[in-house]
Amino acid sequence: MINIRHLSVNIGQAQAVRDISLAIDKGEIHGLIGESGCGKSVTGAAMLGLLPATAVVAAEVMTLGGEAMLGAEAALRGKRIAMVSQDPAAALNPVLSIARQMDDVVRCHQTTALRKAQRRTIARDLLADVGLPDPEATLRSYPHQLSGGMQQRVVIALALATGADFLIADEPTTALDVSIEAQVLTLLQSLVQQRGLTILMITHDMSVIERCCNNVSVVYAGVLVETGPTPEVLTTPQHPYTKALLGALPGLAEKGTPLNTLPGSIPPSDSTFNGCIFADRCASVSDLCRSELPPWKQINAQRALCQFAEGELQNV
Repeated sequence: MINIRHLSVNIGQAQAVRDISLAIDKGEIHGLIGESGCGKSVTGAAMLGLLPATAVVAAEVMTLGGEAMLGAEAALRGKRIAMVSQDPAAALNPVLSIARQMDDVVRCHQTTALRKAQRRTIARDLLADVGLPDPEATLRSYPHQLSGGMQQRVVIALALATGADFLIADEPTTALDVSIEAQVLTLLQSLVQQRGLTILMITHDMSVIERCCNNVSVVYAGVLVETGPTPEVLTTPQHPYTKALLGALPGLAEKGTPLNTLPGSIPPSDSTFNGCIFADRCASVSDLCRSELPPWKQINAQRALCQFAEGELQNV
């Protein structure tokens, strides 16, 4: 469904994305995880064509279902690709009713002209599909009259109204409490099964990855460092950064002891490297790590960008 090889994004002097490759199968939820500022959201924005005009985007390959994306993002946006943002209140227009906002999207993306009553029926059905108990009342409402969970369901319905078959979900549960987060993630999983959607789940939350993602890609400072099936990456991480992320989870710390932390900080976005980008923060660093780019190692379906990882060398 999605094939991206060696994506880079430069905005001025900043290397927002240095080297990210993604292979996402149709019908899967693929997680993209890393700390704030690592380039996750910029990757999604590059796929949507929503970067600043000064951004320079390059990729060896960037396709959606075999169709070239680079340079055609605007044509694909809202037809093949849609976005679910992390702040539903900001994504919805506060002065327009839900009915008006749903109608605008349905009218824009339908291939044949429909009467207003027909468009309202489609909107009502979409709101029912995303689990809103009273779609008609929701249509009459304004965003401020809905809870955060209801707003997010409306945003998902708006994305479905475009007819897109690939959704980019950028931190879709960040603004929600734990119980509503679980409901939204369950909803996205059911939509994948029922509608055959494909989802890129951008998050910094390992519990979200564990709960709903088939595969996961780990990003550090704009570089993909590990990817593979979620169970394998979470239980047998190969890259030291992935190990550090998992080691910092609160549930793994003994009561009364400090949480594990990484020394140092993310390198500046305008910095350059002769070797591994993670070398300055890695507990297993060697002289070779600082002088040569690390190789990709593969064990079964899991790959890691580290000379100390298990598995066979791969050319990527």
